[in-house]
Amino acid sequence: MKKMILISLSILLVLLIILVGAGNYFYSESVKRGVQVELHSEPESVNAIAEQSNQLLDESLEWYEQNKNKFETVEQTSYDGLILKAQFLNNENGNGNAVILAHGYRGDHKHMSEFVKFYVDQGFDVLMPDARGHGQSEGDYIGYGWHDRIDYQGWINKLIKEQDTENIFLHGISMGAGLVLMTSGEELPEQVKGIIADSGYSSVEDELNYQLKNLYHLPSFPLMNITSLITKVRAGYTFEEASAIEQVKKNTRPLFLIHGDADELVPTYMANEIYDVANGDKQLWIVPKAGHTKSYSVATEEYQKRLTDFIESSLK
Repeated sequence: MKKMILISLSILLVLLIILVGAGNYFYSESVKRGVQVELHSEPESVNAIAEQSNQLLDESLEWYEQNKNKFETVEQTSYDGLILKAQFLNNENGNGNAVILAHGYRGDHKHMSEFVKFYVDQGFDVLMPDARGHGQSEGDYIGYGWHDRIDYQGWINKLIKEQDTENIFLHGISMGAGLVLMTSGEELPEQVKGIIADSGYSSVEDELNYQLKNLYHLPSFPLMNITSLITKVRAGYTFEEASAIEQVKKNTRPLFLIHGDADELVPTYMANEIYDVANGDKQLWIVPKAGHTKSYSVATEEYQKRLTDFIESSLK
């Protein structure tokens, strides 16, 4: 009897060691800073549509390259002592409006460069932060928007105090969309007038479960539960609490959700889930034939028109 108990305990110990090892591996793959990882990809046919010649987009990217030296580096110290950096453009033809552009997973501020010219043409100042754990900002983990939502409260207040900004919009793609959606549930100053979320996930838990299934063909339990616990210990949050779904229920700002109907990185159904529960004025645009974060390149002119309409209606 004692022998059987010892064997059973040994098996459980081995399984626990394997699970903890696997959890640390998935933490390194999904949360740790600076690791190049594979993500569930989209068919070449979807990417080919986004890569077609686009004069408006080409002009926007060329304008950014010609004017990026006009940006200045600004910084803030986060609530937990990290030095976070951003690029700020003071629009010489500004009208008191500003946009904060939130980049995607393992990217940096430059990944939002295609939007800059549009906002400058509308008279906006532009703030482009590097999220914690990305670019020039400090941090050894990726927050997926959860801790970053507090950082964005800091960026918002910095614009108000140092630039006397009257109206602020938040615009994010992918992880940046998750970030601005999570920010929407916080107490925000009246200067925040609207939120644009392009290709955002419903929660970190749902997105990582989706990636685990499609990349590794593994069930979420117990690997994601172990990895979430490790993330709590090493990064201070769990996948379960980092939820755009729960945050948008508390939203009080106009919300514009954008998602491609061919998105296989963050599945389109997540946009519908977010829209269904979001509080406040809201609209959802599902873009035909657009893959992940490719709505702007697939339908640039319409995207700009819808953005302009959203901004105008939000400022009334």
